Amino acid sequence: MNNCIPPLTEPKTSQFEPQSVGCKIPQAELEGLLGRCLTDHSCQESEPLPSFCQGIGSDCSLQPSGVPNVFLASTTDFFYPLVEDPYVMGKIGAANVLSDLYAAGITSCTNVLMILAGSSDMPLEERRIVLELMIRGFSDQVEKAGSKVTGGQTIFNPWPMIGGTAMSVVSKHELFQLSESQVGDILVLTKPLGTQVAVNLHQWLVSKPDLWKQVEGVIHEDEVLWAYDVATESMQRLNRTAATLMKKYNAHAATDVTGFGILGHARNLARQQRRHVSFVLECLPCIKGMAKVDRCVKQGDRFQLCRGLSAETSGGLLIALPVDSVESFLNEIYLEEGWKSFVVGRVLDGNRDAFVKDPIEIFDVE
Repeated sequence: MNNCIPPLTEPKTSQFEPQSVGCKIPQAELEGLLGRCLTDHSCQESEPLPSFCQGIGSDCSLQPSGVPNVFLASTTDFFYPLVEDPYVMGKIGAANVLSDLYAAGITSCTNVLMILAGSSDMPLEERRIVLELMIRGFSDQVEKAGSKVTGGQTIFNPWPMIGGTAMSVVSKHELFQLSESQVGDILVLTKPLGTQVAVNLHQWLVSKPDLWKQVEGVIHEDEVLWAYDVATESMQRLNRTAATLMKKYNAHAATDVTGFGILGHARNLARQQRRHVSFVLECLPCIKGMAKVDRCVKQGDRFQLCRGLSAETSGGLLIALPVDSVESFLNEIYLEEGWKSFVVGRVLDGNRDAFVKDPIEIFDVE
């Protein structure tokens, strides 16, 4: 879960007061919990997993299916509402669930199960309308991805929630090499950063006047509404085209950028590389206006966008490409989608880590 934005009706109990930062368990804490509680049995499988299977830092689970050379890929994600339109929220939820498959180079999804929570604090008729629209949005986006929703689970909760589990059956030769980055590769990001800042600013503007006062002299209302629209459109975008093109242009590694921010996910990806490399982030492309807000709100500690740590919802793919493929990739994805992708860094000799260059270049995406 990336952002805590309240539903259309506020919960009745204060324990559900929304937070201004991402709702994911912090990365270091989560890795510690998983490391203590889970044991990696991949080497004990009757059919060994490919060498690039990622373990705890994986974008999706990859396991032998029981059929020789056929694997089952699956991923689960869900979160609270980020936007006002329930239909659009359903589309964002679906795009976010599917993204982890695309980050693994899997461009077709076999089946999707939906996770849905209706708000126990909404009036019955309002809840019915919101749930119906979220279901339609989620289902429509899954169909756009060439798959279908065949089941899932529903509950009551003080806040609505939307998400699901995406699964794909893939042959061994279809699997993308995720661990082959090498010195000289270029890091490309396929969506701008700053969605968390944009949706929080919009919430402050429309319903949190005390918080809005922090930024009232920094950014204009029209800029906030524009950034919110851009973030909403970006979060709906499927990463399917990016996944197809990264295979076409022989990408060496990839991950999607979501709740741990671009730096957190770059670190995860760097740890999985076969060679001794490091990823250096040299610039951060941010939705226009979001970086200046990040710098002023609690001295940059609230969102940490300019440090590469701001949570993103349904963010872009971070891809390590051979230098001679970068221009063609950037041109083709723009022609396909009408959205720019960005060169954000490079792969250096190192110790399987990632870091932000000091000083980092931060630029506004118009």
